[in-house]
Amino acid sequence: MLYFPRWKIFLIVAICVLGAVVTLPNFLSRETLASLPGWYAHNRINLGLDLRGGSHLLLEVDMGAVIRDRVEGLVDSARTQLRTDNVGYTAINAGERGITVQLRDPAQADTAVRALRQLANTIGGGPLGGGQPDLEVASSGGAVTATLSEIALRERATQAVEQSIEIVRRRIDETGVNEPTIARQGSDRILVQLPGVEDPDRVKRLLGTTAKMTFRLVDVNADPTAGRAPPGTDILPSAEGGRTQTAYVIRKKVEVDGANLTNATAGNNPQTGEWVVNFEFDSIGARRFADVTRANVGRPFAIVLDNKVISAPVIREPITGGRGQISGSFTAADANDLAVLLRAGALPAPLKVIEERTVGPDLGADSIRAGLMSVVIGFVLVCVYMVAAYGLFGAFACLALFINILLTMAALSMLNATLTLPGIAGILLSLGLSVDANILINERIREEARKGRGVFGAMEAGFGRAYSTIIDSNLTTVIKMALLFIFGTGAIKGFSVTISFGILISLFTATVLVRLMMVSWVRNARPAALPV
Repeated sequence: MLYFPRWKIFLIVAICVLGAVVTLPNFLSRETLASLPGWYAHNRINLGLDLRGGSHLLLEVDMGAVIRDRVEGLVDSARTQLRTDNVGYTAINAGERGITVQLRDPAQADTAVRALRQLANTIGGGPLGGGQPDLEVASSGGAVTATLSEIALRERATQAVEQSIEIVRRRIDETGVNEPTIARQGSDRILVQLPGVEDPDRVKRLLGTTAKMTFRLVDVNADPTAGRAPPGTDILPSAEGGRTQTAYVIRKKVEVDGANLTNATAGNNPQTGEWVVNFEFDSIGARRFADVTRANVGRPFAIVLDNKVISAPVIREPITGGRGQISGSFTAADANDLAVLLRAGALPAPLKVIEERTVGPDLGADSIRAGLMSVVIGFVLVCVYMVAAYGLFGAFACLALFINILLTMAALSMLNATLTLPGIAGILLSLGLSVDANILINERIREEARKGRGVFGAMEAGFGRAYSTIIDSNLTTVIKMALLFIFGTGAIKGFSVTISFGILISLFTATVLVRLMMVSWVRNARPAALPV
């Protein structure tokens, strides 16, 4: 128990030295870090929003829009499928969760049911199949209904949130914000924390824009001021600044989808000097764009973004290179933001900002000072008590406590964890929890010494009898912290992580490192009595 082979001593010292080396980048300046290898310099603890300052946004995915898109697509698909199967109908009505088809001949109900079932998507299941259709199709009298199932609604909600998180991350990365936090919260909400961003207005505009772009033909024979769009068209407002035309009659058919864009960049038109957005299509989009422009030379071709016409240029000649240009009286910021939106892709549904907070850098600096001061004061008070109560062995415990903090910071640095004010509170609380192990050991050693045991015998019995108690007490605390991490959110998770690291590392520092220091001192000093 009290024998340490050389390889074990070397391993213990190496762990402590490695912890100090890993922690070092947190205390170096940016200029010094720039001269270090990237893999080493990036091992740092990130400061959270409450310490560094920045913006906090809570976004909600509009699930109603997700369902409406599916229902609207279902209406168009049903028309095509029923026409293919020669099923006559008088009307197709869209509801909140599905469609209703009024048949001309009720005898065709079974045929209509089979036709609509072909429009269902398979959800769930594995690679070998076994999924369920997302539509529930039924007939009643002369009507057939196709309704989205409950499992389909949950599946589409999950997909919409996951896709939105990915697109939000792409858009924020394009803005150059360092170390953002983007996480799902609840069933339909997304938490976005942007350290260092004091003015979130631009980010809110980027995240609040769906950026669903389509390329559609303009109906030049229809009057947009008539108040009613002809069948198969929509009247959409114009987003072109400084133009006299305020609305366009746009065909519903999407000729080219913005999903086929591969790149978009802001630039200047060399002829006019105005800001434009240059875009490129993939092979499918380039082919469709070439076919449409070749067949419609002389007609206006509308570029529609979120149901607004941002540009409607006339096709002068076929565009076959898969590249195009969007102009619309943009400023430099507008052109760059639009390019960011197009590169990141369209959101599956609009996002609504339901909570917004901004933390100034001064407040964050005050939080850091207060947090560090509390840790220092707590450490000093614990050390004063340990030295007063246990003398030299208490000093060994204080040194182990310092190394515990060092190794905790090293673990957080290796994980690139984000430290928040509750996280600092967790470190402070872990100081008290970690020193409990040393108190148990020293009290056990003191008891054994009072019973008349010798120096080595008292230490052997003290460590042996305290070990199981230390494991039990720390294990129950780690279980509680695991539950906090699983069921908690945001700062609560950071609190549980820092305490868990502190406790787990204390098992090494209190039972191994302190034992090594005690044994080394006893072997060298050969005391007649223990200093407890």
